[in-house]
Amino acid sequence: MTVTDPMPAATVAAFTECDRIARSHYENFTLGSRLLPRHLRRHIAALYAFARTADDLADEEPDPARALAGLDAWERELEACYAGTPHHPVFVALADTVRSFAIPIEPFRRLLTAFRMDVHFTGFATFDELLHYCVHSANPVGHLVLHLFGHGDAERQARSDDICSALQLTNFWQDLAVDLRKGRVYLPREDMARFGYTPEELGRHAVTPAFRELMAFECARTRALFERGFTLASMLERRRGREIRLFAGGGMAILERLEAVGYDAFTARPTLSRWAKMGLVARSLVGSGV
Repeated sequence: MTVTDPMPAATVAAFTECDRIARSHYENFTLGSRLLPRHLRRHIAALYAFARTADDLADEEPDPARALAGLDAWERELEACYAGTPHHPVFVALADTVRSFAIPIEPFRRLLTAFRMDVHFTGFATFDELLHYCVHSANPVGHLVLHLFGHGDAERQARSDDICSALQLTNFWQDLAVDLRKGRVYLPREDMARFGYTPEELGRHAVTPAFRELMAFECARTRALFERGFTLASMLERRRGREIRLFAGGGMAILERLEAVGYDAFTARPTLSRWAKMGLVARSLVGSGV
C-alpha cells in the first residue's frame, strides 16, 4: 500500500471508535485536539483510547485479580498489534499510528506497568519510588507525543521526562484531598517522617507548620524538574516549543498557587483563573518570539 492509497474502512471505523472513547471520557478532548495539527488528531485519539481503556480496566474492577487479568489481556492485544494482527478496534487504529511514526512498544508497556501498580497501590516509601512510578505513569506519554512529532532521541526524551514527572507530581500535590478520599497517599513516607508530619494528621487534613515545610520541600523539588525540563522548548519547532512553555508554565503556576494559600490543598483545590491562563498563553507567545 502506498501513502496515497485510501485508508481501509476497518481502520477508519477504528479511529472513529477511538475518537468516541476520547470524547466520552475527556470533555476537553475536542478543544484540545484542535490545538494539534489536523493530521495528528486521530493518532492522539488512538493513544488516548489505549491508555483510557487500560486505566478503566485497572480502576473500575474492584477485584484485583480480575483487574490484573484484564490488563494482561490488554497487553496481549498490544503484542498482537505489534505482530501485525490487531483485533480490538483500538489496536486496529493504534497499528496504523505505530507504523506511521515508528513508535516502539516500550512506552505502552510502561503505561501498563503503572496501571498494574495502581491495582496494588500501597503508597511510596521514598521520593525515588515516587519518581519510579512517574517513569511508568507519566513519562511514556511524553515519549509517545515526541514520536508523533518525529523526535525519538534520548536528549529530548530526558527533558520531556522532567516535565512529565513534574506535571504528575504537581497533580499529586494539587489533589491531596481528592486522592485521600480514594485511599491514596502520594507523599513519600520518608519525607513525612523527616518533617514530623504523621499519617493521622494527613487523614484529618491538618495544615500544621510541619505540613507546610513538607509541602514547600516537595514543591521545590517539583519546580526544579520543571526548570530542567524547560529547555525542551528550545529543542523543538517554534509551535511545539510554545506548547511546552504553556504546559510547564501552567504546572509552575499551580505550584505558585499552592504556595500562595500556605499549601492548603484541603480547603480548596488550587486551580488557575481564566485570566491566569490567558497570561500563560501570552508569556508562551512572547517566549517563542511570536
